[in-house]
Amino acid sequence: MATLKTIAALDVGSNTVLMVVAQRRPDGTVTTLDEMARITRLGRGVDRNGRLDPDSARATLDAIIEFAGRARVLGAEKICAAATAALRDAADGADFIDEVRRCTGISLEIISGETEARMSWLAAVRGLGLDPAARLLIVDIGGGSTEFIRAEPDLPLDAVSLQIGSVRLTERHYHHDPPTPADIVALRATIDTAIDALGWDYSPDVAVGIAGTVTTVCATSLGLERYDHAVVHGHRLARADIIRVLDLFGSMPTAERRLLPGVAEGRADVIYAGATILERIVERFGLAEVIVSDQGVRWGLIWRELDQVAT
Repeated sequence: MATLKTIAALDVGSNTVLMVVAQRRPDGTVTTLDEMARITRLGRGVDRNGRLDPDSARATLDAIIEFAGRARVLGAEKICAAATAALRDAADGADFIDEVRRCTGISLEIISGETEARMSWLAAVRGLGLDPAARLLIVDIGGGSTEFIRAEPDLPLDAVSLQIGSVRLTERHYHHDPPTPADIVALRATIDTAIDALGWDYSPDVAVGIAGTVTTVCATSLGLERYDHAVVHGHRLARADIIRVLDLFGSMPTAERRLLPGVAEGRADVIYAGATILERIVERFGLAEVIVSDQGVRWGLIWRELDQVAT
């Protein structure tokens, strides 16, 4: 029998702070006690200035303090915390980590892009119950970077992080609202160049899309006024629906996009760039559909920790 274990995992991303509190029961099953999310835009300005925006850093710290308090109320015996592209890139990232430790006692780990990709792979395989014999492509579209994971039977996992993300590319290429044809051409060219640099001649059996960009496209495609994990997680999002939603996002300014079903507050201004990343991935790899997962890095941290405890 597995030992009862309650663990929290924080994913401090360039756009969003996410937390899950999970409990492994004596029979080995894992249940979710709570999930929390807040868009704090930690990556704002990092691509341009190389430093954290003070207001975004404060909002992120406040979210971490609140989330950590909730985790402890729920009895979390350990709080794992990972930071991704924004703190990898920011010159003052170490100062922010020190402040998090001082205020919460949490050691925020800046994980490499490759480690981030491996956590996404673990979350997708365990969270969706994927066939380990299938040729998999898993993509995690974040605010500052996008992780690509190529998993083939009997071959080492190939995990790569590219510096293309919804916040980063919005700041680089979204100069008009809605975007002009010139904005769109530049955005697509940046994404295509990055994907081509992978050098992957790969036709996966199954493709999985992780994180808020993909779940937002899915929720908007389905017309969900209120997000529903049971509907979104595991949904097969067709290529035609991705293109339809992308065209919808690009046809209106941010103020109108905020009113669309499925578009969370704080994501409307960057979702066009994020959805374009998804569309270009689908095009470049010839995908008919993408399976949606809303269990990203935070769930990879949970599974990693539980696996270590079990061994």
